[in-house]
Amino acid sequence: MSKVALITGITGQDGSYLAELLISKGYKVHGIVRRVALEDETHRLWRIRNILNDVTLHAGSLESYASLFNIILKIKPNEVYHLAAQSYVGYSFEDEFSTLNININGTHYLLSAVKEFVSSKIRFYFAGSSEMFGKVKESPQKENTPFNPRSSYGISKVTGFYLTKNYREAYNLHASSGLLFNHESPRRGFEFVTRKISNGVARIKKGLQKKIKLGNMKAKRDWGHAKDYVEAMWLMLQQDNPEDYVIGTGKEYSVEDFAKKAFSHVGLNYKDHIILDKNLIRPAEVDALLADYSKAKKNLNWEPKITFDELVANMVDEDLKAQN
Repeated sequence: MSKVALITGITGQDGSYLAELLISKGYKVHGIVRRVALEDETHRLWRIRNILNDVTLHAGSLESYASLFNIILKIKPNEVYHLAAQSYVGYSFEDEFSTLNININGTHYLLSAVKEFVSSKIRFYFAGSSEMFGKVKESPQKENTPFNPRSSYGISKVTGFYLTKNYREAYNLHASSGLLFNHESPRRGFEFVTRKISNGVARIKKGLQKKIKLGNMKAKRDWGHAKDYVEAMWLMLQQDNPEDYVIGTGKEYSVEDFAKKAFSHVGLNYKDHIILDKNLIRPAEVDALLADYSKAKKNLNWEPKITFDELVANMVDEDLKAQN
């Protein structure tokens, strides 16, 4: 009997990689999208184009408790992966209301719907974020590092984390949170700095543009590959006991390091092609984030496989191909 998984955010970077992983493990995979319109294939569904025949999509909304409840009632999932969110930190400063509304209420609605089926032993995963640590109190950050978020996005994720924890403790749900540090890939959205760099490098190499505008190049992050991180999500829900886990690489690089590596991959000097734009600096910046993933290594036997250099090369190479 195949396991059934439900993924919110299936059309996103993490959702697409997770869906592929679960299909490879024999799961029946279902996803929630705002509306099911296959003519959207080239735009909204581009990340799951290659698996559209292997997944079942359901029209639903994180803003509608009834739609979430009805989908769970219909498909009776064994595992629910809650990845959907307004996840671009920069945008959360521009529209904090929708960020808080979608991220907090959506998580609450989904947990509440899952709770109604508590007897069916659904296992629940919540996508936390390193942005919850914000202006960090200690480095590296681990599961018991105090949260100090610096954006409405970070605040919404802290709230989602505590909602998940509360439902686990109050209703005995098998509910775990992954505190995932920055994870990138060729499927990253173009609004994120890593994809902005890799795509810009490809376009500059092909003669389609000359410069990239960047903000705080000194900001440091712990960057891994999304493909590695979705495996950690799956492993969390295979454990007997639900717990929360920090997922990262334990290595830290600046935005400048990323740009330097990306440009050198195509034989260019990054200093010739970058313009610093103060308008791109956030009102409240997070200077550095670094993961201590020792708990995941010990309990889940998980470690990142793809290195920083391989990640950057993979992103630039795929963006070069896309320019042809």
